[in-house]
Amino acid sequence: MAVKLFNTLRRKKQIFTARPDNVIRMYTCGPTVYKSQHIGNYRTFIFEDILKRVLLARGYQVRHVMNITDVGHLVSDADEGEDKIEKEARVQKRSARDIARFFEMEFKKDIKTLNILPPERFTRATAHIKDQIKLIQAIEKKGLVYRTADGIYFDTSRISDYGKLAPKNIRGIRSGARVALKEKRNPTDFALWKFSPAHGPHRQMEWRSPWGIGFPGWHIECSAMSMKYLGPTLDIHCGGVDHIQVHHSCEIAQSEAVTGKPSARFWMHCAHLTLAEGKMAKSSPETNITLKTLKDRGFDPLDLRYLVLGVHYRKPLLFRWEALAGARSARLKLASFYQALPIKKQRGEDNFRKRIEDAVFDDLNTPRALAAFFAAVRKPVSRSFVLWADHIFGLSIGRRSPIPRNILVLVKKRESCRQKKEWRAADEIRDLLARQGFRVKDTKDGPVIHRI
Repeated sequence: MAVKLFNTLRRKKQIFTARPDNVIRMYTCGPTVYKSQHIGNYRTFIFEDILKRVLLARGYQVRHVMNITDVGHLVSDADEGEDKIEKEARVQKRSARDIARFFEMEFKKDIKTLNILPPERFTRATAHIKDQIKLIQAIEKKGLVYRTADGIYFDTSRISDYGKLAPKNIRGIRSGARVALKEKRNPTDFALWKFSPAHGPHRQMEWRSPWGIGFPGWHIECSAMSMKYLGPTLDIHCGGVDHIQVHHSCEIAQSEAVTGKPSARFWMHCAHLTLAEGKMAKSSPETNITLKTLKDRGFDPLDLRYLVLGVHYRKPLLFRWEALAGARSARLKLASFYQALPIKKQRGEDNFRKRIEDAVFDDLNTPRALAAFFAAVRKPVSRSFVLWADHIFGLSIGRRSPIPRNILVLVKKRESCRQKKEWRAADEIRDLLARQGFRVKDTKDGPVIHRI
């Protein structure tokens, strides 16, 4: 079965085809659990969830693995600086394990509120140290590593296609203009194993290895765990665009050096969610907007999900509070429409189903799919159609209505009065709604209800 869905190498017009067993082996880069995830992180996780839902809707089985990075991710992607989790543990005066477990559990609660389907398996880096050591040994046998004072490094000059996901950027790095080499032979070389410092702060997380006491580099965990649970070649590997230049390029190099096979058939990356101030970052209080930030301002996490669906995953999303308010209004409008829909299947539903499918199967075009969804509910269509579509969108339309049924009855009665030009009766119902805590706004698409 061929699906016009993926565009990793668009110029080659690759078409995705399932394996004979109809199982999709998908690996998604998970969170580094040292702080709360910001909404930019969650844009990527929502994109991956939509991808998974579309594959399931297409009839595939999805074997999905997501890593939890709880060791080895340094403050600099260039293998320098302190471990992010160890640093946060020192700041909070707590153990590194407690920090990692706390933010891991917070992440799992957050994805539940966002209606993100959990992976088949979460894999912690600290639970797979032996697997990572074994993989490094296999790379070492290929003659692709060397030792420095601070660790064991992969020699990228020994392979001809390092950085093939981002060849132009890699050439820029190799010019040496932006990277201090120190003991590294090449600017793009990366750490497989880092030694615990002989002097300085004592590390909480360290293990014995054939090379000395230390901890794994950030990149090796994904190769070791993805191959352990999904085999040498993934069908789909996902992440944010910021992973392309370093993290994913390193993954490809170390995995393919050992297996001699493509590490993934398709790579899919989500563009950044940005603010007017610039890129969102956990290290900046001004740009670190979390789900808690949204809730404190009266928003539902699903308002963020709707906002994300309104922009194609490969296009940057500029976050504005006004846009989020618009997403909330649209989501509530869908919920109010649902309550008034008929139960039985309506004429024209199959056409709308095809329009939605054509959109999401065409490189996950969720903006076009949402437009078709809105056009459908205004026709109207049946409630079962809305629930079918919401298996893809994941907005909980119909499963939980934010508007009580008695309020919806009043709104429907008021709309009937307006159509009959019984303005006084309509105004009386409007005032009654206000006393019960709801404001109704009349639009060309019908009334929209908000809590006051």
